[in-house]
Amino acid sequence: MPSRAVITLWLLFSSFIHSVQAAESGSRNQPPNVVVILADDLGWNSVGYHDDEFKTPHINSIAADGIELNRFYVAPMCSPTRAGLMTGRYPIRFGLARAVIPPYRDYGLPTAETTLPEMLGRLGYEHRGVFGKWHLGHRRAKWHPLARGFSHFHGHYNGAIDYFDLTREGVRDWHVDYEPLDEQGYATDLIADAAADWIKESSASDSPYFCYVPFNAPHSPFQAPDDAIKQYGDLSGKKKRNEKNREIYKAMIGRMDEGIGKVLNAVNASGESKNTLVWFFSDNGGVGGLRGINHPLRGSKLTVFEGGIRVPACVRWPDKIPAGRSTDIVCGYLDLLPTLVSLAGGQVSDLTDKPIDGVDLSAVMLGQSESIKNRPWFSYHGQPGPTSECLAVIDNGWKLVVNGPQLKDLEQLHDQTHQVHLFHLADDLNESTDLAAEYPERVKQLAQQLIEHRALQPNDAIPPYKFGSSGFVPPPLWQVHSP
Repeated sequence: MPSRAVITLWLLFSSFIHSVQAAESGSRNQPPNVVVILADDLGWNSVGYHDDEFKTPHINSIAADGIELNRFYVAPMCSPTRAGLMTGRYPIRFGLARAVIPPYRDYGLPTAETTLPEMLGRLGYEHRGVFGKWHLGHRRAKWHPLARGFSHFHGHYNGAIDYFDLTREGVRDWHVDYEPLDEQGYATDLIADAAADWIKESSASDSPYFCYVPFNAPHSPFQAPDDAIKQYGDLSGKKKRNEKNREIYKAMIGRMDEGIGKVLNAVNASGESKNTLVWFFSDNGGVGGLRGINHPLRGSKLTVFEGGIRVPACVRWPDKIPAGRSTDIVCGYLDLLPTLVSLAGGQVSDLTDKPIDGVDLSAVMLGQSESIKNRPWFSYHGQPGPTSECLAVIDNGWKLVVNGPQLKDLEQLHDQTHQVHLFHLADDLNESTDLAAEYPERVKQLAQQLIEHRALQPNDAIPPYKFGSSGFVPPPLWQVHSP
């Protein structure tokens, strides 16, 4: 017979083990902390797990520790992707698909749209921070991140800022919440440091947090600290301009990856890494002119070929997502909102009455399903205006691309002003074989879908890119106006 002392010790030990198991179980049943990391103009072939010329060990670790999304699609340029991930809706529905929001544009994400941080706030996410490039409206307070569901903002309103003096159009664009911030440093480092510090503070709370980190890197201007260029690039010898820019681009990616490492280290140091979901992707494909950054995909940013809209993407959540997996399911930026709301314990239908185009990917990520509801996937932009637009639809393994004036009817396909391409992506992901002449009925069917999608754009949509640029003078320190 064991002694009373032994029995007492055993009971205490059993009680301790039970309490630890209960705590772990409770943790696993809690909604996850969420960290969304968005690169800018990062090409398909510009991450280390696709091409080891690019040194991205921390991005690689997200892919290795979770699931790679091999067929992840975004809009062909910046603002539309951001608008879609914030709303779960095609940005053409509310006028934000045609073009990005340039500095001189008095336009923003419509206030009638319910955003992801607003939904997460209603589901108990007390802390909701955004660090980096906003690009969804900067002229009026109603478009500010703090008015769109975030509780904290640290970064810049415009795209394409100078990485060192933090200016756009020669005027400093760097803020914390609504106020200009006199902070000095390289933009990528400042964004990463601010996000990491905020995670450390927010993880002390009993509620989960949502941290959105939209880096400006590696978007132009091509600028990197000398030590980063020395570590990741090579400017020695005679190089043409694009060759030099490519080396700086590599350095910008390397420095961004270091920043992502800081964010991941903050998550690990919080003790909550197992219940923190980290989702990484790029807002569009890499720019044209830089050799091989989208290889082997066709096209680049501002096109609707695969190189412009298919980007590296991966998600890790150690408590729930088995490591080392990948999926070829067609998915993308529209799916973040329904997926994250579902994982947070909510129902999108309870939080908005608008139609949602994204789908919940949680079952795929958690290894519970190998498929999702089939839906056509649309891509569109028309920055120059309706005389030159790009449209594409992917459906049931096929992809139709139509480039030319605004597509309104099927007869236009034969008027010599449109470039029409049909690809069977199931066999030809690199879009090397055009099958339009062989399958005219398939072209007609998919083109009708494109016509209907293009017709969604409202009359008050964002104007073409150049409209209104003449004579623009930025406001002092890019301060927003009310309302």
